[in-house]
Amino acid sequence: MKPRVGVIGLGIMGSAMAANLMRAGYRVVGYDVLEKRRRDHRRSGGDVVLTCRDVGTRAGIVICSLPSSEALLQTASELVQTARPHIVIETSTLPIDVKQAARKRFAAHGTTLLDCPLSGTGSQARSRDIVVYASGDRRSYRAITPVLNAIARAHYHVGPFGAGTKTKIVANLLVAIHNVAAGEALVLARKAGLDPKATLKVIADGAGSSRMLQVRGPMMVKGDYSKALMKLDIWRKDMKIIADFAREVGAPTPLFDRTAPIYTAAGRRDGSEDTAAVYRVLESSKRKA
Repeated sequence: MKPRVGVIGLGIMGSAMAANLMRAGYRVVGYDVLEKRRRDHRRSGGDVVLTCRDVGTRAGIVICSLPSSEALLQTASELVQTARPHIVIETSTLPIDVKQAARKRFAAHGTTLLDCPLSGTGSQARSRDIVVYASGDRRSYRAITPVLNAIARAHYHVGPFGAGTKTKIVANLLVAIHNVAAGEALVLARKAGLDPKATLKVIADGAGSSRMLQVRGPMMVKGDYSKALMKLDIWRKDMKIIADFAREVGAPTPLFDRTAPIYTAAGRRDGSEDTAAVYRVLESSKRKA
């Protein structure tokens, strides 16, 4: 019999992971601070509890998908009050020092925290098309391999605790640049008199393609960013993590730095929109002589 798995944080990514776990035959105990998300999880066939602590009492393996450093530390404080879980899989994109602080809290109570950020959008998570960058205790990683197989198309153990977040920061730097590059290319196509939809189809099949062009290009062509796979408000947090980490290790990021004002401008209009809304900013910009 497959073990019961807990999921704390039933937002875009958390709910997608919970759904895939249930499709794989796991019983999923879910918690979120928002009642609507708990209700949606129950309707999907999951078990719902009212606190993080309740998740810990019912599941030996818990996945966290959280929006902030404060949420992770609070979750850790609640979970350590229970005899379980044995392993916590931390999938959020948060600063390494915060994850290290949470790891120490868990370790003091005999629980292993694994740093396992995800690469992929919400739609990719729903179709199990994400990649997990796992780091931390290798024996615990091997123990959760069946769970990772249920939520991701691939997963890698990339090193000691924290290496997963470092890898995710590198990946997100590319995402930031590729997303803006996709918008810039499609604006050029439109201003050149090309059919944006047809152009997207053919360039996405060529050497200039990227996953961001494939995922967000259709939003840019339609001009509809309301069904967010990554909200601009949340992406702002990820951008800060990238910038702070690059500064800390002394890595130059000239292209990434140029994207920051574009994301900021897009977020001023509506932070709940998808990051593909950078297209709108680029479309309205004047080319400097």
